[in-house]
Amino acid sequence: MANEQNLIPTNRRSKSEVRENARKGGIKSGQVRRQKKTLSELAKMIAENPAPAQAKKSLAKLGIDDENANNNARIVASVYSKAIEGNMMAVEKWEQLVADKKADTAVYELPARVIGKAFVDINRRIEPNIEYVFEGGRGGLKSSYVAFKIVEILKNNPQMHACITRQVAGTLKDSVYANMKWAINELGLMEEFEFKVSPLEIKYIKTGQTIYFRGLDDETKLKSIKPEFGYIGILWKEEKDQMKGDAQERSVNQSVLRGGDISYDFSSYNPPKSKSNWVNRIKLVPNPKRVIHHSCYTDAPPEWLGKKFIEDAEHLKEVNPEAYEHEYLGIPNGDGGNVFEYLEIRDITDEEISHMDRIYPGVDFGWYPDQYCYLRTYYDSAREKIYLIDELYVNKWSNEKTAKWIKEKGYDDYTIICDSAEPKSVNDYRDAGLPARGAIKGPGSIEYGFKFLQARTLVIDPKRTPHAYKEITEYEYDRDKDGNVISGYPDGNDHAISALRYAYEPLFNRRGYSA
Repeated sequence: MANEQNLIPTNRRSKSEVRENARKGGIKSGQVRRQKKTLSELAKMIAENPAPAQAKKSLAKLGIDDENANNNARIVASVYSKAIEGNMMAVEKWEQLVADKKADTAVYELPARVIGKAFVDINRRIEPNIEYVFEGGRGGLKSSYVAFKIVEILKNNPQMHACITRQVAGTLKDSVYANMKWAINELGLMEEFEFKVSPLEIKYIKTGQTIYFRGLDDETKLKSIKPEFGYIGILWKEEKDQMKGDAQERSVNQSVLRGGDISYDFSSYNPPKSKSNWVNRIKLVPNPKRVIHHSCYTDAPPEWLGKKFIEDAEHLKEVNPEAYEHEYLGIPNGDGGNVFEYLEIRDITDEEISHMDRIYPGVDFGWYPDQYCYLRTYYDSAREKIYLIDELYVNKWSNEKTAKWIKEKGYDDYTIICDSAEPKSVNDYRDAGLPARGAIKGPGSIEYGFKFLQARTLVIDPKRTPHAYKEITEYEYDRDKDGNVISGYPDGNDHAISALRYAYEPLFNRRGYSA
């Protein structure tokens, strides 16, 4: 029977009684905990004791050597025997044992089918605390490989998170985020990950490990990333050539790779044309902790790239071998700091112009001190050449006056792509009867535009377009204090160049178009 004293509520007891009962309860609880701990230790000790000699003989028949023939092994063998006899409880228990074993010891490895032949060797040699630089031409699969490798490392290091960067934050979603999602899907692991877009994150559901995506517009903000556990041990700097220089790269490394003894440092990019660009120069500096890997489209199975990609590459090889060498083979073959290397300076005849059947005009609005520039051009896609036919390069002309000039010249025959930063000016042109629209700008549009133009030969007649000729031939990359070329495109004295970019926005913004 229950002790009546124990049925008295605590709020009806004196303080001394409450303290005494708590003391007795604590003593009893401690005794129970010590007893349970002793039983647990005793069970573990018995399980790890060597099996009797007769039992060892039976275990040996199952392939268990003498060293591992303990009482634990006898239990497992007993479960196995009952399972093969059809005991369903034993079958279920056996499946649990096997699953637990796999969970404890299995190492995730990338399937061979996703590793391009150029990466087979280096994939075997990837180790922590080494800088891995993946460079090369278009279609070299470097970004795909790094995305796959990040998944593998993440799954094998449950305390490690990853951070993926690009110079411009607005380009993350449609590039590295989409690439990681594609890689996870290729590996058949979509159900294991959670995908968020605000903020951009991919989470490994089983452990909560996170892949963060950050722009380097202000790399100091990287320090604010605080994982809920563990540390960021994987860093991938995609399009490294767009970074401002090695000082910025050091800052990014120091901000991200903190808190763990081991880390993985990856970067990938297409080498800039100029040999004096900082990423091309820094790889020449000996560093035993750096591994540089080069790949290009010829290392990839053609079916992975598609027929159009191969045709575009072979076409450029035929019409502009130097551009092909740089764009598709990833060879920095420019000696100076000129942004535009492929120039053909000569007379453009009226006869040539008479056969030009598709015109691309562009406008960069300006008043003073900035120049206004209208540029009329023709694109010979068969030979990858852009012809500069005519220009209007003036100060302090009203929209009405420049529109009148365009109409009097008969240049209202094709859509004029204008600087969309001035929607009022675009509307003024429309009101004047010109077929004008604003350029569709977006993250990375400047870079895409320049790369489109840089891969093509610009045919310039200094008599027809003198200002465009001067701008383009004198347009050079900025340099740091040591004379090294800095990535990015200089701003200023580029009005004709801007008009040229706007003119070809319909082409380089076209999905799938090879720039």
